[in-house]
Amino acid sequence: MNIFDRVPKKKIYVAGPMTGLPEFNKPAFISKASELEQEGYIVLNPAVLPDGMGWEEYMYICIPMLSVADEVYMLKGWTDSKGAVIEHQEALSQGKSVIYEC
Repeated sequence: MNIFDRVPKKKIYVAGPMTGLPEFNKPAFISKASELEQEGYIVLNPAVLPDGMGWEEYMYICIPMLSVADEVYMLKGWTDSKGAVIEHQEALSQGKSVIYEC
C-alpha cells in the first residue's frame, strides 16, 4: 500500500449540552463517541477535557477542535445549551455537515 491508496478517516466533533447536567452529560458524549469510532470516524470529544476550567476556557478549546472536524454531531438537547448553540452556528458558518441525534 502506498500513501495514495490510503483514504483519510473523517473527523467528527461531538457537541451537546453539558452544563448543569448530571456528570456533565459525559456518559452521552462517551457513548456516542464510541459508536462513531466504530463507524470509522476520528472523534473529537469535548467530554474528555479535564474538569475545573471555566466555561469560556472550554469554548476557547472546543471551537478549534470543531474547526478541524469534517462534520459535527449534535446530541439531543443541544438547543438548550449556550455552548452547543454557538458550536452549531460555527459549524454552519464553516460549511460543515451537521448530523442531529433523533
